Amino acid sequence: MKIADIEISHPEKIIYPKHNITKLQMVKYYEEVAEDILPYLKDRPLTLHRFPDGVADKGFYQKNASDYFPSFIKRVSIPTEDGTNTQIICNSKKSLIYLANQGTISFHIWLAKKDKLYKPDKVVFDLDPPKDSFVHVKEAAIKIRDYLKERGKDPLLMTSGQNGLHVWYSMRRTKTFDEVREEIKTMAQKLEKKYPDLLTTAVRKDKREGKIFIDYLRNAYAQTSVCPYSLRPNADAGIAMPISWEQLDKLKSGDEFTLLDQIK
Repeated sequence: MKIADIEISHPEKIIYPKHNITKLQMVKYYEEVAEDILPYLKDRPLTLHRFPDGVADKGFYQKNASDYFPSFIKRVSIPTEDGTNTQIICNSKKSLIYLANQGTISFHIWLAKKDKLYKPDKVVFDLDPPKDSFVHVKEAAIKIRDYLKERGKDPLLMTSGQNGLHVWYSMRRTKTFDEVREEIKTMAQKLEKKYPDLLTTAVRKDKREGKIFIDYLRNAYAQTSVCPYSLRPNADAGIAMPISWEQLDKLKSGDEFTLLDQIK
């Protein structure tokens, strides 16, 4: 069968074995959320997290566009220390369905767009909780929201589709990643100092002492963050779901929203 003019190969293949979710069901999910996810994907270099044989097998990350990708898949040349990489841009439903048909479960986006690769328009705080501490990650999100609002930001919220939450905000493209990252690092350190029993910036897990890790490191050139509405390659097919601050109170986990909910 075809979706968005793309012939779906092996539609019956099981992608999420725990719930017997097929490739066709996964691709149909991306068809249904295309209008929601495409504005977040638009003009941003991508890293694909592909699982051609489902999440039970080892997947792989793909940054460069494959030579066999069709011409309707947009590309962008990325300067690197060794030359350039040709990365993928997904600006249409047809491209989205094609990439999903290639076994792409998760879409990870740059925090900058192709016309200003060195200047981010988005800042992300990835809140990574230790095991069985989701109530604390919710508390951390609220404190970070209030801190950002005091500084004139308009923070938004998303479940990670896995364990934690993302607090993020948009910004004008006037500063480089290096400039922004120093500002974000300073904010994270001030938050850690303000709430020392709750938050930490310690990168090593054995140094976190059961606190919520504020991962600010992805706010750097060529780093990525999972795209809103993207699926995740965990057993329950979690979705990175944008939510309102009002929804946070009743939220039970970072993977509360799943593909299984969408296909019932």
